[in-house]
Amino acid sequence: MRPRMIPTEDASARKREIEEKLKQEQDQLSFIRENLDKSNQLTKSMVSILSSFESRLMQLENSIIPVHKQTENLQRLQENVDKTLSCLDHVISYYHVAKETDKIIKEGPAGRLDEYLACIAKIQKAVEYFQDNNPDSPELNTVKARFEKGKELLEAEFRSLLTRYSKPVPPILILDAIGTDEDLEVQEEVVLEHLPEAALQDIICISAWLVEYGRNQDFMNVYYQIRSSQLDRSIKGLKEHFRKNSASSGVLYSPAVPIKRKDTPTKKPPKRPGTIRKAQNLLKQYSQHALEGKRGGCNFTPLEGKDDMLDVEIDSYIHCISAFVKLAQSEYALLTEIIPEHHQKKTFDSLIQEALDSLMLEGEGIVSAARRATLRHDYSAVLTIFPILRHLKQTKPEFDTTLQGTAASTKNKLPTLITSMETVGAKALEEFADSIKNDPDKEYNMPKDGTVHELTSNAILFLQQLLDFQETAGAMLASQETSSSASSYSSLEFSRKLLSTYICKVLGNLQLNLLSKSKVYEDSALSAIFLHNNYNYILKSLEKSELIQLVAVTQKRAESSYRELIKEQIKIYQQSWVKVTDYLNDRNMPMFQPGTKLKDKERQMIKDKFKGFNDGLEELCKIQKVWAIPDKEQRDAIRQAQKKVVSEAYRAFLNRYANISFTKNPEKYHKYRPDQVEEMIEKLFDTSA
Repeated sequence: MRPRMIPTEDASARKREIEEKLKQEQDQLSFIRENLDKSNQLTKSMVSILSSFESRLMQLENSIIPVHKQTENLQRLQENVDKTLSCLDHVISYYHVAKETDKIIKEGPAGRLDEYLACIAKIQKAVEYFQDNNPDSPELNTVKARFEKGKELLEAEFRSLLTRYSKPVPPILILDAIGTDEDLEVQEEVVLEHLPEAALQDIICISAWLVEYGRNQDFMNVYYQIRSSQLDRSIKGLKEHFRKNSASSGVLYSPAVPIKRKDTPTKKPPKRPGTIRKAQNLLKQYSQHALEGKRGGCNFTPLEGKDDMLDVEIDSYIHCISAFVKLAQSEYALLTEIIPEHHQKKTFDSLIQEALDSLMLEGEGIVSAARRATLRHDYSAVLTIFPILRHLKQTKPEFDTTLQGTAASTKNKLPTLITSMETVGAKALEEFADSIKNDPDKEYNMPKDGTVHELTSNAILFLQQLLDFQETAGAMLASQETSSSASSYSSLEFSRKLLSTYICKVLGNLQLNLLSKSKVYEDSALSAIFLHNNYNYILKSLEKSELIQLVAVTQKRAESSYRELIKEQIKIYQQSWVKVTDYLNDRNMPMFQPGTKLKDKERQMIKDKFKGFNDGLEELCKIQKVWAIPDKEQRDAIRQAQKKVVSEAYRAFLNRYANISFTKNPEKYHKYRPDQVEEMIEKLFDTSA
């Protein structure tokens, strides 16, 4: 291809343009070179300056670093010196501890326990230091001795505080604590404070220190010994309170009945109802006519004026049992604040032993006295067992709870006493039943008027006392029962059935004995009156009390049986009048016509009838006037029945012979009008007439 041709003018212009641009570039290159030269000069100057600064800085550093290191070493040396001096002061202080604490240790902790314990802490640290760092130094023995001295004084202070502030609880406060007030809807619990709060806190503090640092249990022994003594003294003080009050005021405390107290500590307890004491006194009166010479006879031996004292002893014992439980609970609450937990049960066991043993010994004494009385056939003594036994059984659940955690021998003491009382009581009950059956038939001991025999009243009175203690007496009998029949009844039902059986046994034995005694009377009518009075007394006594309900448990017809016996004896008595009323009948008598002249023999027959009736009436009225029927209702009924029989027969007799002339002196034979005969019969069984 042929190249394109460029015009000449364009080439020249193009050339000029290139040349101009080249010149501009050269000028710019020159400018850059000049600036580069200037920059190189400035750089060289800066490098020179920096090199000079670096040289000077190195010179400065070489001068400062040795000084800094020297200063740092000096500071370290200063710190070491300070620490060494501090350690020396600390070590030296251990050597001065004995001297510094000497005065405080000698003066003891009284009144400044915190300061004293802080002092003991210093001594303890000194002991630890010397043991670790210089065990052979004499200073170790010195501070050890000082520590032991301090511990001894703390133990002494522990004993001193307990001894100084442990006081027996006042009897009034104990009675308030164990008593109840039925008038109050909400019972206010009485809190027993054994130690002042300040003293208690000191004792707790000392106890805690001795437990942690004392490394012995001697203070626990000190604690239980002191508190045990106060517990025992509190209970003995309550006993003495009972004796003094009964001696000064004559007020006797009712067994097993808590004393009602409000705000006044001088309030006297209410008089006892007197049921048991009355029963014992009446039963023992029987000893005035003691039956001698026949073993097994029912004998009630008097205590010769000791009844009231015995009564107080029983009542105080009952209250002391309640007091022991309340005080023991209070002691345990106090003990838990002072004694370490793992030592509490053992210490408490030791603490209560003296008071508990004293109460159990007294209880065994009561059991022994009842046992001896039973051997003497003084069965009234068993009545003292009932209120105590009932109270012990009522208290046993709380008693067991209080003694929970103590030794088995401690917990078994009350159950053992209860068992002893049940055994002695059951034996006395059985022997009493036998004695009723075997009471001798002594003529001089029989009531001359045919009234109620003392054996009957004593037996009924004895049985009536069982009503207040039905559950106790039933359980007492059940404790000796080995019959498998017990399993078929509930415990309460079985006990009630046994008690019913026992009462029926006593009544049966009494009935047999009365029947035997009635034969002592030569007059069958008086014998009938005697049995009537006794049977009626038994029936009325059963009906007036709950005894009839108890008897009915096993003998449904007991009441009707006694009524039949009473009716039978009334019929036998009425037979005594037959020999009098026989004179009023017409048997073997001829028929007489008014106005007919009688033969001498016929007149004598009529005279004999009048005389026989008059003499028989007078004799019977004279004899039976001194007999007695204490029951007014029965007495009136028997009189009325007899008046009706005799009066009707006498009136008919008089009507038959009113118009017949059988004597010249009719007033000699016709001595009594019918109304006079009735008046004579009305005076029967009335010794005051």
